[in-house]
Formats: sequence, C-alpha cells, structure tokens
Amino acid sequence: MLRRFPTLTRSLRTGLLVLVLGAAALVVPDSAVQPTGVELVRIKRAGGVSVGPDVVWILAVGSDARPGEDMLRSRGDALQLIGINTRTDAATAIGVPRDSWVSIPGHGMNKINASLYFGGPKGMAGAMANLTGITPDYVMVTRFPFFENMVDDIGGIEVRNPRRFTDPYLKKEGFRAGRIHLGGYDAMAFSRIRKSLAGGDFDRSANQQRTLRGIHARIRAQADRPGFIERGVMSVLRNMGTNLGPAELYQLAQAVAQVEPGKITTCVIGGRIGSVGGQSVVFPDVAQARRLGNAARADATLRGC
Repeated sequence: MLRRFPTLTRSLRTGLLVLVLGAAALVVPDSAVQPTGVELVRIKRAGGVSVGPDVVWILAVGSDARPGEDMLRSRGDALQLIGINTRTDAATAIGVPRDSWVSIPGHGMNKINASLYFGGPKGMAGAMANLTGITPDYVMVTRFPFFENMVDDIGGIEVRNPRRFTDPYLKKEGFRAGRIHLGGYDAMAFSRIRKSLAGGDFDRSANQQRTLRGIHARIRAQADRPGFIERGVMSVLRNMGTNLGPAELYQLAQAVAQVEPGKITTCVIGGRIGSVGGQSVVFPDVAQARRLGNAARADATLRGC
C-alpha cells in the first residue's frame, strides 16, 4: 500500500517530473481540458499499488488518437516507465522508443506502440513487462491537446536542448541549441519530432524526458499554493476517466509530490534501427532493458545508464 504522509508541507514543495504527463490535471483548470483527456487505469491488483513494500510503477503513454477515436485503443507514444520509491523519495524513468519491436501478449511481435491498439492499457502494460520485466501498477494515457493545454496553463517550461533541430511539419523554424522556453505546442513538437534527430527514436525519447524535467521545475515553483493536492484530486475526478477512488488518487498524488528532484534518475533503452516487412522499427537492447528493470525494480533508482 502507498504510505500515508502526516503533513503536506514538504510534499507541496517537491513534485515529480515524470508523472506530470499523466497527472497533469493536478494543475490544469477544469475549463482547459475536456473529459477523457487523460485516463488512469489500475493494472496489477484490486488494492495496493506497489511492486514491493515501497515502490509504485506507472507507465505514462501519449495517445495518437484523433478526435472521436478511443484514446485507449489507439497507438501509443511518449512511453515512459516511471518508478516512485515512497520510502526514500527517489524516482526513475525508463524511456522506451515507440517503434520498439517487442512481444505483445496475444498478438506476437509488433511495435510496442501498437500494444495499446491491440490490448488497451493492459496490453501496453504486458508489452512493457515483456521488455523490462516490470509490470506497472498503473497506466496513464493522455491526449496531446491535453498535454499542450497543461504546459500553457503553467506558463510554459524551460529545457536544455543539446543540439539544434528542425522539422518541416511540426516546427519549420526549428529549436536552437541551449536553454529554450517552450509553450504548449512547442513542448509537444519538441517531444514528438524524430526524423531530423541524429539518434532518431532514441533521441526523441530523451527529449521527452527533458520536457518532463522542464514541467517538473515549473510545477515546483508553484507547489506551495495551499490546497494544491486537494484541488488537484478533485480536478482529476472531474476530468479523468479512472478506476481509482478518491482516497487512492489522493495517496498517489502525495507520493508523486514527495519525490526529491535530486533523487530522480532517467535512462532510454538503446538498440538498433532496422526494418520488418518494409516498415522501420527499433530492435531494442532487450538485455539492457532487463538490466534496467532488475536494477530499478526494488528501489526505483538507476546507477548509470
């Protein structure tokens, strides 16, 4: 079970970078998003949420669903497997390239982003478990307009971009190298552009983690507002589809907020780019993925990537 914290003072000052994609409703006004802009689904058990006594795992997924389509039965994007240690206040994020060629339960080999289309959140969780050895306790799925609204509402974010890149469709003028400010649309584009990056899908996953770090920093700057978590949980209940109750959402929000920024570690699973049946895919380094899963499973900490 998630532990209960006696006070909110410290938790309201911290916050966690990698869950904001899924828990954005904590800071977005009701009018900024539509219902079903984000879905939170419990996967592993009817009660309790940890792999061990202290660790909670959440898979954050961006949905490619177009307006009118079921966001839980579309292709997934922005795949980040997040672990939170509620005892040590550490957290980790393992990034997975969306085109990774993996085993999907009941559907053979395919791109991991197709597992959401084939099997919904449970299918995505199963594919992630096959790759890393970790079955998430929760899957959070968001639409990209929801993500853009959230970034705009918090006043935009800052990221450190290691190299200039452009995209003729999403960002023709491109992103310069260095520390840059991103509004909602630019944060989405920064996180989704792939073809113009030297490392392709791997660099895109790393950029997603940079975006989430920027969101984390911005939210930390506003986290002292009284009643932040309480209002956030109520906003989640009004705008999120979920099979969690209010008490569990509240405890999860506390766990998210409790994480120390200096105890966050991240890594992107490596591999090589190839093709299957004429389509470009990523053949992930399964041995590395399992090493990362084994290393982080018990304490949500990675020591080297």
